[in-house]
Amino acid sequence: MRKRAVALCGAAAVVAGMVTSVPADASAGHPTAPPTARTAKLTWKKCGTSAYPTLQCASLKVPLDHSNPYSERITLALSRVPHTAKKYQGPLLVNPGGPGGSGLTLAGFVASALPDKVAAQYDVIGFDPRGVGASRPALDCAPGHFDPVRPDSVPATPALEKADLARAESFAKACGTKYADLLPYIDTVSAVQDLDAIRHALGARQINYFGYSYGTYLGAVYAKLHPDRVRRLALDSVVDPTGVWYEDNLAQDHAFNDRHLAFMSWVAKHDKAYGLGTDPARIEAKWYAMRAALAREPADKKVGAAELEDTFLPGGYYNGYWPYLAEAFAAYVNDRNTAPLVEAYENFAAVDAAGDNGYSVYTAVQCRDASWPRDWNRWRADNWAVHAKAPFMTWSNAWYNAPCAFWPTDPLQPVDLANDSVPPALLFQATDDAATPYEGAVTVHQLLRGSSLVVEQGGGNHGITLSGNTCLDKHLAAYLTDGTVPRSGGEVDAVCQTLPAPDPLTAKAASTTARGSTLHGLLGFRG
Repeated sequence: MRKRAVALCGAAAVVAGMVTSVPADASAGHPTAPPTARTAKLTWKKCGTSAYPTLQCASLKVPLDHSNPYSERITLALSRVPHTAKKYQGPLLVNPGGPGGSGLTLAGFVASALPDKVAAQYDVIGFDPRGVGASRPALDCAPGHFDPVRPDSVPATPALEKADLARAESFAKACGTKYADLLPYIDTVSAVQDLDAIRHALGARQINYFGYSYGTYLGAVYAKLHPDRVRRLALDSVVDPTGVWYEDNLAQDHAFNDRHLAFMSWVAKHDKAYGLGTDPARIEAKWYAMRAALAREPADKKVGAAELEDTFLPGGYYNGYWPYLAEAFAAYVNDRNTAPLVEAYENFAAVDAAGDNGYSVYTAVQCRDASWPRDWNRWRADNWAVHAKAPFMTWSNAWYNAPCAFWPTDPLQPVDLANDSVPPALLFQATDDAATPYEGAVTVHQLLRGSSLVVEQGGGNHGITLSGNTCLDKHLAAYLTDGTVPRSGGEVDAVCQTLPAPDPLTAKAASTTARGSTLHGLLGFRG
């Protein structure tokens, strides 16, 4: 369900490299890896775009099974914006989250969004994790899995529940049939060992790392397994490692419902623009009436109840989408005009081949990383209980993750991220983030000794640095310049105020195809 920028580097040269690392974590069944064998150097080729003309691309072969150096090889796609300053601070690996997000274009974005003097000191390295995008093989378990119109996500009848369960079980079965040899190795710890293989191929003793969303978990696991190989660690919108992944998703449901209510309040403040009233509760009732009507008669045979939820979910990630969603909402309610709603669905929710790939990797990683309930009665009871308080996306989220109830591989144990050895990390978190609720950042702050937490007070967006808040960006730039972190001695080390909420669109702006900032387009949704 995520939409991603087009992958780069598809034709990059393949570089053979042997890595003999064995994952090992003493406390959680994933031991730290011993020193790895040297890898071949990467061969970089130009692959710049009009937006990021200095991008270069390469690829690296790594073992499918890092515990067996003679196992089948897979290929990782890499990108780079090379340093230009005399002072060189090493590679800065960047990841947009997911799991399942492509990071190739993110390297160009980060290099261009950081202050020039800071970016010039780093090789900014993007990568497609195993199974993703231009890496090979790339997973696509069930092409067209999200084609409209899908069954209503709220299983109000036994028939609806049966239909949604059949979709989830079918997806899991398709993955197991198509990728039986790969699925045991599509997980966070395997991806961490890939990061270390990249480090070796770059010839670096240590890496700098900057991750968003799930990328914060990936980076924290790397720091746990290889603390001596981390130089700087910046984490934005922090995953709660104590709830991976079933409990984290239930926590999301409450937080996304709160963001949906915040959107309703924003619409109420702009009644002059949208004509939906000034009472948020009544506007919310109109939204659910729209949902019920679309369940009966999907718009343009594309947007039913499930697709409507997919369309409005991105508003929970980034309030820059609110004006577009409000336009579509108002057009449907006030004029029975479905065209803006269909357009919003196509821009925010329609799933292409890259989205199918992203979802396949998302499920493969999350279902393998940790145990999920195998008894559907547990899912039913938990999600109905949450739905009673947070109806906006509870069941949509449940079905998104439901293949894990039927997943064909056995689960691993989550990694204990408690870390006394990693250098000071810098964490960024919005107080009202829905995808990674605030408590997760506080938890990781406590687990990573010496870390600092920078909070965007009143912010509700997911992915908050390099997105226009100069206060946050100054902290990131200072950290990457010389390792400076703020210190307060309390739970929070620095506070930045959130940016103002967006204004309604002008007629001219509404006619454009722009959909939010570049960053949030790269981060995607469900990450």
